Amino acid sequence: MSAMPEPPSLADALDWVNARGRLTLESLRGRVVILLFWSYDNIHCINLLPRLQKMAGRLHDGVVLLGVHTPKYAAQRQALTVSKAAHRLHLRMPVANDADWRAWRAFGIESWPSAVVIDCEGRVMRVLQGESMSDELETLAANLLEDAAARDLRRFDAAPGVDGGEPQMSLRFPAAVAVSEQRLYVSDSSRNRVLECTHDGRVLRQFGSGTPGYWDGRLNDAGFCDPQGLALSGESLYVADTGNHAVRRVRLASGQIETVLGSGREGFDSPRAAILPTALAVSAPLAVLVRDNLLYVSMAGQHQIWGMDLAAGRVEVLAGNGHNSLLDGPGLEAGLVQPAALAYHAGQLLIADAGANAVRALRVADGHVFTLAGLGPWQPGLADGTASAARFAHPLGLAVDGTGTVYVADTLNGRLCRMNSAGRAGWTVQSVVLPQTLQEPAGLAIVGRSLWLAERNAHLLQRLDLDSGALGKLPLGA
Repeated sequence: MSAMPEPPSLADALDWVNARGRLTLESLRGRVVILLFWSYDNIHCINLLPRLQKMAGRLHDGVVLLGVHTPKYAAQRQALTVSKAAHRLHLRMPVANDADWRAWRAFGIESWPSAVVIDCEGRVMRVLQGESMSDELETLAANLLEDAAARDLRRFDAAPGVDGGEPQMSLRFPAAVAVSEQRLYVSDSSRNRVLECTHDGRVLRQFGSGTPGYWDGRLNDAGFCDPQGLALSGESLYVADTGNHAVRRVRLASGQIETVLGSGREGFDSPRAAILPTALAVSAPLAVLVRDNLLYVSMAGQHQIWGMDLAAGRVEVLAGNGHNSLLDGPGLEAGLVQPAALAYHAGQLLIADAGANAVRALRVADGHVFTLAGLGPWQPGLADGTASAARFAHPLGLAVDGTGTVYVADTLNGRLCRMNSAGRAGWTVQSVVLPQTLQEPAGLAIVGRSLWLAERNAHLLQRLDLDSGALGKLPLGA
């Protein structure tokens, strides 16, 4: 097997955010090293990471998996945010912060995710790209280990360790919130559970065991994996069970949890009449919304919006051509990029199109998709103003109040925005003045004049009085 040039020395000078000590490639000679270039906003990286960690576990006596985080957004250049992302995604591998893209450029990387494979002698053997690389990567690594063993080059000592993670708090990276007149629900994503609470934060019930898994059951006898978006409809709570690539339903009267869409394995199936919704392999549903007995789902990994008739069990793609681009037009011709949060307003399904750094709308009457504000995947920013001037950075939350004002969690700008329609002049975007910069705000929900906000990286729920502007933490407890 022919090798590529020696790996650049820049890789040894990276800022390791969760490793015990500084790592160098020279110190790892005798092992196959895989440098995974990733970004924590990218759904294809998020989907790939668990598979690669399982692979590294199977080849633990010879393979070292190292994450090299190269940022898309300015906020991701900070070592602390990269460290938090590693903890949120339960990464057991050392992660480096390539804040200035030095390693990216030195290795000639072109896209996320990409993996550089280095053999036991320190030579670059191959660079692989894309979410589907895992099988090829494992075969290559196993072959390199076999070759090294035959030449007595392998080492079998322990792989580098990582730090212990986040402090213990009531929530761990909360992702979304749903609110009724009496109850509040929060997806405690990193603990693989959903909590039912009173409005003052008293925890009443837990849905999901807290251990990652995929099984139906009652209350904490069911299994979730990285639950994200939530939607209330009558006596049901719908959950985007992102890590399980499924949508689940909680029967609130009994606490029974069941699967309504997705097979529990990742895939890129399209809806077909002959296949049950629970037999479809889908990719990373991030948000759900129910209106008029239609369940809307943002399929982030497939860059689409799906609809499911809850009475007939019929599923269809409503918008998104499957290619990640910001493109307006008829639903199935339009381009979306990792659609996240959903909200409804004036005959339109509003979409926080996270990867496109935009807020989009799907007109329910004819399925047409158009952009309300934001310019596309490679034009993030932080700016108020008219639709053509406003800029977002990976928005993950939407909510609409009783006056028609749309609130946006502009996640990687650490701010909350409000959007208002100016008729033919389009929409305007304005930052909400708060006492502090938010730490990756995500899910939003409104009841009356109160807005609840899941502040992901602070492990908190916040409550904002929309009239007074007062912001306060919502303590959770029994």
